[in-house]
Amino acid sequence: MRFTETRLAGAFIVELEPVSDSRGFFARTFCAREFVAHGLSPTFVQCNLSVNARKGTLRGVHYQASPATETKLIRCTRGALYYVLVDMRSGSATYLQHVAVEISAENRMALYVPGMVAVGYQALTDGAEAMYQVGEFYTPAAERGLRHDDPSLDISWPLPVTELSRKDASWPLLSLTPAGANR
Repeated sequence: MRFTETRLAGAFIVELEPVSDSRGFFARTFCAREFVAHGLSPTFVQCNLSVNARKGTLRGVHYQASPATETKLIRCTRGALYYVLVDMRSGSATYLQHVAVEISAENRMALYVPGMVAVGYQALTDGAEAMYQVGEFYTPAAERGLRHDDPSLDISWPLPVTELSRKDASWPLLSLTPAGANR
């Protein structure tokens, strides 16, 4: 595997290193030793699948706060997804900054997301699927979120939003959120 750190410290693009022959190829998608060697947590306690019926569907932007901060290893298993990671670590040099990465079944890239980095994505194709391993159990009381269209974040989504949950539409704008309340 090849690990490329994004400009958000601890957030990595993880690429396969396939070994090919006439049958196709073989590639390792996870190795605890390699993750530890890059300073990443190799522990995952849940695995989730998200299926998106229509392109333009937007999910997020979510994270979990202490004491249940989540690390995630995300892979697109069908179609294509546009992921946005937002740094919510108040002491970070990139606090409230974001990076965007397109992952797809075709490019087979994965994203490693450290705790306190919020994640949102938009389906670029009908039927796009995300499979993600999570390092902490889902804890509703620790869940936090950001509006996908918050002007403070200035995120450019590639498509018009066609589907969005009520919960995701109702997160408060950062400018209206008292420090620490939703962060």
